[in-house]
Amino acid sequence: MASDNPNLSEVKQPVMASTSHVVTAIVPARNEEAVVAACIESLARQPEIVQILVVNDQSSDATADVVRGCMKETPNLRLLEAGPLPDGWVGKNHALWVGVPQATSPWLLFTDADAQHCPNSVARALQIAHEQQAALVSFSPEQISHNWYEKALVPFVYLRLAKKFSYDQVNDPKSPIAAANGQFLLIRRDTYDGIGGHRGVAGEVLEDVAISLRVKQAGHRIWFGSGKGLVRTRMYTSFSAMWEGWRKNLYRLIGGTPWTVVREMESSLPWIPFVLILLGVKFPFLLFLGVLFLVARQTIYELDLARNHYPFSYLYYYVPAAFLYVGVLWASYRSHVRGRIAWKGREYSIGAPESVR
Repeated sequence: MASDNPNLSEVKQPVMASTSHVVTAIVPARNEEAVVAACIESLARQPEIVQILVVNDQSSDATADVVRGCMKETPNLRLLEAGPLPDGWVGKNHALWVGVPQATSPWLLFTDADAQHCPNSVARALQIAHEQQAALVSFSPEQISHNWYEKALVPFVYLRLAKKFSYDQVNDPKSPIAAANGQFLLIRRDTYDGIGGHRGVAGEVLEDVAISLRVKQAGHRIWFGSGKGLVRTRMYTSFSAMWEGWRKNLYRLIGGTPWTVVREMESSLPWIPFVLILLGVKFPFLLFLGVLFLVARQTIYELDLARNHYPFSYLYYYVPAAFLYVGVLWASYRSHVRGRIAWKGREYSIGAPESVR
């Protein structure tokens, strides 16, 4: 996790890279005309990648035309069509599943169309896989943020998730905790086939976490860590897209039970400082105490930001971040309770065997 504007060309190459392995990159793309070309270009700079498969998931924009244009300069690039979405499948999972049979490599890299890769990202992932004897390596990308609501909510969410999915616990083979980030997920082909691939997680909204859990439960090692200097992304370019994205994922990410929602709201919202500040209208000492407690909460937040390589200036978004987080968590809970979530123009029935498009 990261600063807003990392210079990818300045990132040093790893000391050792596993050039003996080859990788197929598979990119699901649904209405990604604005970003897919940059993703393809960054993948094409990876010497370990011998195939780039972009799977057009029924896009209504010029995504397919953009990819065809890139094929003129990228000979190892292919455009595939996902076709109609079968019942019980989430769109991204189906698009990736369509791409896998066309892959010819012993390693598969699943990455999103809005991800940009440093020239050494795949080499570094293969190096980690070799050193850690891992069948799955995943990076949490650096987050690019431009608008105030991105700078507020995105870091806040990631810091909350870091408390639940610490890298040390995820990477400990003795721990049952597993996690991965679908924006960069490198997995051995034989391991992927052995756990049933994306067919085994067809209806999962959090397919990356589900796959990592299956890999770990099958007795393989996984490695999950920061993608600082390796891969970056701007997840959402509008408030509505950001809200819809976290509403889709957040409830299950924090545990998927009403009790975890209550606990998250209680621990993340600075309600004690605000109660004291309100009471301070009548009792000035309580106003002072409330401000003091709020400053303490902000200081703790700043330390968390620093540990996760976010800019110091994000500290000033702490209060709106806390309220945005509680708001979208509640919206996510409500969506899952109703049994329906929406994403990229599709609506899914959670837990039901049918997808409603």
